[in-house]
Amino acid sequence: MADETPLHVVCPHCHTTNRVRADQLGSAPICGECEQPLFSGQPLALDDSATFDKHVARSSLPILVDFWAPWCGPCRMMAPAYAQAVTWLEPRFRVARVNTDAAQDLGVRYQIRSIPTLALFVGGRLVARQSGALTAPGAIVQWADEHLPH
Repeated sequence: MADETPLHVVCPHCHTTNRVRADQLGSAPICGECEQPLFSGQPLALDDSATFDKHVARSSLPILVDFWAPWCGPCRMMAPAYAQAVTWLEPRFRVARVNTDAAQDLGVRYQIRSIPTLALFVGGRLVARQSGALTAPGAIVQWADEHLPH
């Protein structure tokens, strides 16, 4: 039997909240507003507070966020693994990145003291965080899966 539970998925392009049935997530759903894919296979840059807040507050999906900066060596080391992990995590998760140089207010709000820091948001709440680079895609996926509330 198909799972027809409606989920809210925020579009990575126009940031409109879409209702998508759970059983349709794997079928390349598109945004009802801009008609772009709801999942891109790449981390979504959420470098402004309003957009970040909309995705975190309105999404039914868990959101995995990499807080990073361009000058950070460990961040650059983790970036390829993080990008590859997206293909394993979508569409069960929204995967995003926050450049703490561009979005300093978000770094302050979430008390990001070292980067990279992974943060997992579920239902609008921060539920887990991990400082330090995870350089294997499988380790990132495993960390995200292990920290989902049951």
